Amino acid sequence: MPRCKLTIEYDGTNYAGWQRQDDQPSVQENIAAAVFKFCGVETDVVGAGRTDAGVHAIAQVAHVDLPKEFDPFRVMQGINFYLFELPDNRIAILSAEQVTDDFHARFSAKKRHYLYRIINRRARLALDATRAWHVVEELDAEAMHTAGGYLLGHHDFTSFRDTQCQAKSPVKTLEQLEVKRDGDEIHIITSARSFLHHQVRIITGTLALVGKGKWRPEDVIQALEARNRASAGPTAPPDGLYLVRVEY
Repeated sequence: MPRCKLTIEYDGTNYAGWQRQDDQPSVQENIAAAVFKFCGVETDVVGAGRTDAGVHAIAQVAHVDLPKEFDPFRVMQGINFYLFELPDNRIAILSAEQVTDDFHARFSAKKRHYLYRIINRRARLALDATRAWHVVEELDAEAMHTAGGYLLGHHDFTSFRDTQCQAKSPVKTLEQLEVKRDGDEIHIITSARSFLHHQVRIITGTLALVGKGKWRPEDVIQALEARNRASAGPTAPPDGLYLVRVEY
């Protein structure tokens, strides 16, 4: 069966995450339903990252095996047609391309890039109410960036993973962690081959403590070395997190 790579955009607000759920709508389930209507065959939709409920994607990647070869543009248009028949759909296929049978959206990925958006102002959010974390207290983005530097590299990230994380090892290599301010908005940019469950959100919650002046940047080192979830900061809400790009 020909394999097709899909690049996908979605607003995760109305979904229980990427992964199929028994009793709640998911991104994976809705795409699978649209693929079935397009080609008449039930097939797995395998994603590069299993984003949580409320997390968004600018360019998630998935693969599907189709019963025959289709023009990639027709695949994109056809799946989108059936997606947008679904109520409250917030998913779009940006592109489709034929790939070799050994391509795997998850296991072939070399690097994943995430963005976390914080809007740092007194006024409540209107347009971005479900697309960013609203933080009222003034944040020091430079101090947050300094603190983030201590997390770069190859570490045991036990303190920065959810207690229910199912990964076999807490050791990961964080290749990029930058904090930048643009007016009221703060961007936390992270890159790694893979991440632990809630890792980016726990890092964000921890850096926010630094930004508020409740922690010194150096306190992040102690949290990392403690290898205990209770030693790091809170888990930031899902609203501000975006899967931006997957490299192969």
